Amino acid sequence: MTTRLRRMGIVLLVALLAGAIAFYFYYDRHLQYFQETNDARIEADQVTIGSKLAGYVQAVLVDDNQSVAKGARLVEIDPLDFRTQLAASDAGIATASAAEDAARAAQAEGIAGVALARAALRAARASLSLAERELNRYRPLVAAGAEPKMKLSQLVADKDRAVADVAARQAALSQAHKRVASLAAQTRNLGAQIAAARVQRQASANDLASASIVSPIAGRVANRSVRVGQYVQPGQRLMTVVPDEGLYVVANFKETQVGLMRSGQPAKIVVDALPGVEFRGVVASVTPGTGANFSLIKPENATGNFTKIVQRVPVRIKIEAGPASKRVLVPGLSLEVEVDTRASRDEIEEIRDEQEKSAK
Repeated sequence: MTTRLRRMGIVLLVALLAGAIAFYFYYDRHLQYFQETNDARIEADQVTIGSKLAGYVQAVLVDDNQSVAKGARLVEIDPLDFRTQLAASDAGIATASAAEDAARAAQAEGIAGVALARAALRAARASLSLAERELNRYRPLVAAGAEPKMKLSQLVADKDRAVADVAARQAALSQAHKRVASLAAQTRNLGAQIAAARVQRQASANDLASASIVSPIAGRVANRSVRVGQYVQPGQRLMTVVPDEGLYVVANFKETQVGLMRSGQPAKIVVDALPGVEFRGVVASVTPGTGANFSLIKPENATGNFTKIVQRVPVRIKIEAGPASKRVLVPGLSLEVEVDTRASRDEIEEIRDEQEKSAK
């Protein structure tokens, strides 16, 4: 009996030793590369809907939890003030356009005045030329006594009047040119006013269009706080639209678990709301920093007494789920996630080799 018990003890010891060795090899080659956490949740790039304008809410066109398509109208703000602004902008454009037409007409009249002044100057110069020729012709005759001196004095006076007339015509032509330049500048100024009025009109039209708030994505309405008759301010949150597509998982792994975690590695996901159902996923990316690093107030380890705390690193995982599952999967649900990092296990040796080479 003692021998039998001894043999059974030896067999049991061998079995335990063999099991320990098998478990060691299983852990070393397989189990240690599966990293899991229950600090995970479903996330979505949900959109907060706010108002661009200030005004009274005229209509709320959706209910809580209602599905909406992209571009669907959500809220209507009373557009009366914005229509008035648009009408005022149209009136401003019409007024500036009329003033521009009048300025163009005056500019055309000024150009015609320049042509008239130029013709008058040519006539005055011709008269001056004639007076000079007559004076030159009579001066020898008067000197020889063939013509009376009174005639010469008359011709000199005619020449002086012609010179003065040419100067006056030159001044009139210069004034006509300046008037045309002034009218051209006035026309350009009115053109700029029309452009500014059109910009203002476009801004008024944009405000009128923004009075109807639409959904930028397809999804479901959540956290609706807006009510009919409410006065809203620019930027005020009215509701949230949670997208139908684009759900993903954020799993916060310990820093001791992410050394071999890489994009593309497979993951298993269990949702607390669906016990017994396992979803497949793929690691999309690993956040380049711990959660504490991106917190509002970062920890400062150089001050006070230091207590080492294992940090968490957010890992984004794409979840594979069908239409039936997506009706249940909503942002905020708790999960359990396991990532298979076996594809990166050879990188440990590569890292060690790099460090050994750098040490040499």
